[in-house]
Amino acid sequence: MIKQFIDKLLGKKARNNTDGGNRGNTHAEAERPARGARASRKIFGTRRDVGAEVHGIDPKLVDRRANEVVTTLQDHGYEAYIVGGAVRDLLLGLKPKDFDVATNATPEQVKALFRRAFIIGRRFRIVHVVFGRGRENEVIEVTTFRAYLDNQAADKVSGNEKTSRQALANVQHAVDASGRVLRDNVWGSQQEDAARRDFSINAMYYDPRTQTVVDYHKGIEDARRHTIRMIGEPATRYREDPVRMLRAIRFAAKLRALGFTLDAKTAQPLSELRGLLGDIPPSRMFDEMLKLLQTGHALASIAELRELHLESGIYPLLDLIVARGDQPLVQLALQDTDRRVAEGKSVAPSFLLACVLWDDVQRLWQQYQQDGLAPHPALHQAIDETFERRVGDVSGRGKLGADMREIWVMQPRFERRTGKAPLSLVEQPRFRAGFDFLRLRARTGELDEALAQWWETFSLASDEQRLQMLEEARRQSQQSCKLGTGGTGPKRKSRKPRTQDDATADTPAEAADVTEDAVDMADMADMADVATTPDDETAPPAAKKRRRRRRKPADAKPADGGLPGAAAPRAPDAQA
Repeated sequence: MIKQFIDKLLGKKARNNTDGGNRGNTHAEAERPARGARASRKIFGTRRDVGAEVHGIDPKLVDRRANEVVTTLQDHGYEAYIVGGAVRDLLLGLKPKDFDVATNATPEQVKALFRRAFIIGRRFRIVHVVFGRGRENEVIEVTTFRAYLDNQAADKVSGNEKTSRQALANVQHAVDASGRVLRDNVWGSQQEDAARRDFSINAMYYDPRTQTVVDYHKGIEDARRHTIRMIGEPATRYREDPVRMLRAIRFAAKLRALGFTLDAKTAQPLSELRGLLGDIPPSRMFDEMLKLLQTGHALASIAELRELHLESGIYPLLDLIVARGDQPLVQLALQDTDRRVAEGKSVAPSFLLACVLWDDVQRLWQQYQQDGLAPHPALHQAIDETFERRVGDVSGRGKLGADMREIWVMQPRFERRTGKAPLSLVEQPRFRAGFDFLRLRARTGELDEALAQWWETFSLASDEQRLQMLEEARRQSQQSCKLGTGGTGPKRKSRKPRTQDDATADTPAEAADVTEDAVDMADMADMADVATTPDDETAPPAAKKRRRRRRKPADAKPADGGLPGAAAPRAPDAQA
């Protein structure tokens, strides 16, 4: 009994002295390795090397720079493969837009082999190998094989990425309370790395030198069946990194035209677990939202979210875009974004978001003007409030906000087509973005399309043609004013005709108070031809404008009897 107590205290199992018990233990010990092998195969898969005669990848579709990175790593004794979506596209006969490389070399070892290589990231450390400069540059992303680790054994952090920076310092593997991975920089084998990837169609490795595809999770079969399937148990994988839910939606939208659909088990937990996205930092959610909307499949992404009943609860700004996706201006902006990506043109988030939030800006702009603010400050206050409420604190906030503001502020300026304003507006750096916004507004019926057509012609015209167009616009504006139908802006108040008695009543000091601003206003009024004509033909003619200031005699005393040393009127040359 004492021996049994000691064995129990030391954690030893009691022995069964019967023959049947011995046979039972022997059988259990024999089954344990078999179960472990089956579990290992389920997690890590079984390696299959597929030759070119089976997969049929065209080597000509492989980017030469990706090929150079793989060759350089292999020549220095490292394993290296093209990996991820590029292999999937190659299997489908498509030319990949981006190429990623996976290797067993560490980020520091990769960086040492290339002249222009940069280690980035905290959560996952990767290397960007850069080729070329300026707009012609190409980035090959190189990642190190990652180990497959049990999150139960990882360091637990109570907060998130932002609130737990000190706790995450010098930590290689850490998760938060919900199981989301916050740090993961433990290197492993290719087989472990494949198990760590999201989807089977993205977990294949292609060696361009031997033209062999390494497949652990039947990715080739899923690609041919047009199925997007999560590796492992989907709910667990989503908890590890909730952004995988957005990646699933993005791949489904991207491959929708090719007939790909989400596997039922992969799609089922999405609606239930979307609340986990609330713990993701806003900047990362903003970046993932842009990947949904600016990779050429914006309309398909909106449709996919609606089909999966994920119209809300993902990210406030994305929820708003989905809700307004059927508005004419937003729909045209999404179509325009997809078109530009398909044509290989650049797209800016500022333009799309300016279209989405224009309704908010207009409503607040009108409200502030009704409260008594002048149009210009009312517009800027509406912009500030809209941006703060809808966009918030995201990466690149300063430039994003400045670009959106320029687009919005240009809109009322487009309605003025006289004077020198059009000449200065067309030279603005963001003129094209502002004009494209005007063009979409005209297509929705918000503005007359003739206005957008005029600005398009004006922007492409020569200097001489522009002057002719401005003169024609001036004559039309003058004629409209005479007919009482011109102008959309506020009417100028007509001044009471100035009589001779009023002119002689002015003291020299009062006459000197005519400022340069008043002269400029008169010049602008003449240029725009917005002066009104008296209805009564018998009314006395308006006094001729006086453009010269009366010069006060040098020996004259101040009109109000001021003390010596008081400020004297400005000299006439100061008005120039």
